[in-house]
Amino acid sequence: MFFKRFYVLCSIIALLGCDRKPNFADLCEEHPNICQEFKEDTWCKRERISVGFSNLHHLEAPTDENKYNQLISYENYAKCMTHASKIEHIKFKEKKSMRISNVAKAKERIAEISKETQNSNHPGILYYQWSRYLNNNALQAFLALEDTNELETPHLQFNLATYYAKIDQNKTLKLLYHALELTNKDEPINTEIFKSISTIFADKKKQKQAYIWSKILSMHSPDDESISSESLEEYAKAFKLDHKYLDMIANATLEKIMKGEFTAPQS
Repeated sequence: MFFKRFYVLCSIIALLGCDRKPNFADLCEEHPNICQEFKEDTWCKRERISVGFSNLHHLEAPTDENKYNQLISYENYAKCMTHASKIEHIKFKEKKSMRISNVAKAKERIAEISKETQNSNHPGILYYQWSRYLNNNALQAFLALEDTNELETPHLQFNLATYYAKIDQNKTLKLLYHALELTNKDEPINTEIFKSISTIFADKKKQKQAYIWSKILSMHSPDDESISSESLEEYAKAFKLDHKYLDMIANATLEKIMKGEFTAPQS
């Protein structure tokens, strides 16, 4: 099974002591080479820490799952640092050069790991090889796992949904709902699921459902730049929606999702 967070957590705690949460400073003390890969910066700390722990996991167990986690961690770091490198620092011009260097190093590692895993059968890597490198063989292998337990995770159901998005809206919607059904209590939620569901309903001209899922996004992630209370109000007015009633439905739905009790509505 993939993405077993408890197992991953324990592998870290085995190094740091099982009576407390993993500490990046301790990791750096035990494995300084891991922390010295990138020059430290005030930006992208969370992403850098993620890279560090993904490398620790791989050092302890060089599995395809851990290589996949490395790919995602490096990719997130590169994306964040690319943004940071565009910011001009008035006092320290060398920061820009340092950030560009860190981006280049991250991309080099992505290329190396991608090459190492191009023949992997790990579901996440199969999707990665297709979505990043248009590897059609990887896509076919990924799709062959569609009705198996191999893809029974929120993340992989969402990946499957992204493939079908331009082919079959109804199937895409079903997969997105199932991703939410598989989301456990206190598990991080991919808000792209909310956006995708809302978009599908908007395309279908089902304004009530589109509003509900946009409202769910707004309540769950109020700082998300793609939605605002003002735009929701304007949408409700434009289609003469009973927003107070729909807000109640959205709140109840989000509550079920957060509790890990969501079930797909009957179509």
